[in-house]
Amino acid sequence: MIETDNPVQVAHKSSNVSASAARGISFVQLWRREWHVKQQGAVQWLYPLVLFLVIITLFPLAVGSEPALLQRLGVSAVWIAALLSLVMGVDGLFKPALDNGTLAQLVVAKASLPLWVLIRLVIHWIFSSGIVAALSLLAVPLFQLSWFEAWILMASIVTGSPMLLMLSAVASSLTLSLKNGAVLVPLIALPMQLPVLIFATGAVDLFATGLNGLPILALLLAGSIISVLIMPWVIAMTLKMSWLN
Repeated sequence: MIETDNPVQVAHKSSNVSASAARGISFVQLWRREWHVKQQGAVQWLYPLVLFLVIITLFPLAVGSEPALLQRLGVSAVWIAALLSLVMGVDGLFKPALDNGTLAQLVVAKASLPLWVLIRLVIHWIFSSGIVAALSLLAVPLFQLSWFEAWILMASIVTGSPMLLMLSAVASSLTLSLKNGAVLVPLIALPMQLPVLIFATGAVDLFATGLNGLPILALLLAGSIISVLIMPWVIAMTLKMSWLN
């Protein structure tokens, strides 16, 4: 006698298969898709990098060529340029996914939205703040900083920029359903990002004067780690609410 599964068992197996498929999408296919999409939109992520280069290039021409003045303002100028380029690049983080139906497909497939948000933000960080951190070494010839100060400046960008990106992403998700929400993103994000800017520039100044700035860098790193662990869940809930509305 041939045994057949009853409808309850079939439905249970189907749900298991769907859950397994969702997990597969979350961990493997989503990363490949987001990486491919980011590479295709090269023009969009090049704009913030060009803005960063324009700011740090024109700043020495505007303030003059006095070495002492350039060294005093160099760290702040590079960090302000990095912050502005980061805020400029968050407009297209989630809006295209909402418009083209990607967010709806993820919700319907019961994929892990927080993990998708995290993957999208990590890839965005690589193509934005990761490259900006490397370009910050241009402060050596432009602002006549020492190589030690330049390396500390790059370290401060690497440790502080993930927290800045998470705050910008939260502001972007909150304004996603608004018609002109992109205008409000800097107004919401910048007040929360200013303490990070102050601490990061202060850490570099401490190292430049021979003091120990490692506690501040450690504090920035801890804040970035906490933001990476918590913010994707907050952003995912906000995105789901925007999709439902």
